[in-house]
Amino acid sequence: MFDRCIYFNTTALARQLDRVWTAAFAPFDLTPPQGFMLRAVLARPGLLQSELADELKIARATTTRGLDGLEAKGLIVRTKSSGDKRESLITPTAAALEIKDALNAASAAVTQRLSGLFGAEVFAGFVDQAKAIAAKLE
Repeated sequence: MFDRCIYFNTTALARQLDRVWTAAFAPFDLTPPQGFMLRAVLARPGLLQSELADELKIARATTTRGLDGLEAKGLIVRTKSSGDKRESLITPTAAALEIKDALNAASAAVTQRLSGLFGAEVFAGFVDQAKAIAAKLE
């Protein structure tokens, strides 16, 4: 019935991938959105909240809620930007830096597992196509 429905099929895939990423980030007591958000902060310490929202392609309010959770876990610190008082600079804490390598390794393991399951070429092609489709819908 929904064989040609992009919404149904991408949503079904998203639910399956959510389960995979939930298991990967569970040892860190992070949800997949928190895990990816923290990885972005660890990769670019001091980035602005608006830059993080752009990087993750999420709304600023969604970014705020995610950062609230990471801050409550003691993994990030937000400080007001000197340039724009409405903006916050996001910095990882020592606790976040301690799990950085393990968090990145867990993420790499999932990517490697999925790439192996689908084949490296199919996996990379699918990711590229998904990004291109998303860009056209913006």
